[in-house]
Amino acid sequence: MNWSLRRELPLLIVLAAMFALSVWAWERVPDEMPVHYNLQGEPDRWGGRFEGLLLLPLATIGIYALFLFLPVLDPGRANYPRFANTYLVIRAAVLLVMATIHAAMVAGALGREVPITTAMTLMAGSLFVVLGLAMGKLRPNWFVGVRTPWTLSSKLSWTRSHRLAGWLFLISGAATLLVLGLGSTPAALIVMMASGVAAVVTVVVYSWIVWRKDPERVPPAGTSPAEPG
Repeated sequence: MNWSLRRELPLLIVLAAMFALSVWAWERVPDEMPVHYNLQGEPDRWGGRFEGLLLLPLATIGIYALFLFLPVLDPGRANYPRFANTYLVIRAAVLLVMATIHAAMVAGALGREVPITTAMTLMAGSLFVVLGLAMGKLRPNWFVGVRTPWTLSSKLSWTRSHRLAGWLFLISGAATLLVLGLGSTPAALIVMMASGVAAVVTVVVYSWIVWRKDPERVPPAGTSPAEPG
């Protein structure tokens, strides 16, 4: 999957905006600013400007670079062009979540009343929805999606497991956003964590069941090393 400035430009703009916000806020925030919040949205740890303004943008660059190079590192890299748009949407969603959290933390450090926990729950629920919509479009690979020994050993297990995972993550994200919309952030967090864990466990078990019943057990294309060159 070739790197393209046109495709990557929106993601690079998000990264640049995070650093631009940090530079703008550098002289405006106190020397000690909140860097962590409890479940009630109250700051419970303070840190310096570097940690508060630069750590999250730097971590986001690391995540961006990791996502960018995964196709290069994947032995079955040949399938990535088949879900390039879906992969771009997933990467963009993750970066937008990080950028929103960063903006909320900077706003809090500037003295604004920002419901940090609510914002984080909102972004996490939205990310679940995006992942739910994307799961069924992923093609076999070693790094992205439901990668159990059984999905990587059976084309049928890969296809059906991702179809189920898509519905479960979509339901989990939608339920989280619904409860959050009703005004209860703690309940939304419980719904998100409980449904998320249930979805993961269900998909793992289901991938084994489908593999076990698959008479052919043909490994999906893309789970074998790519041809050299």
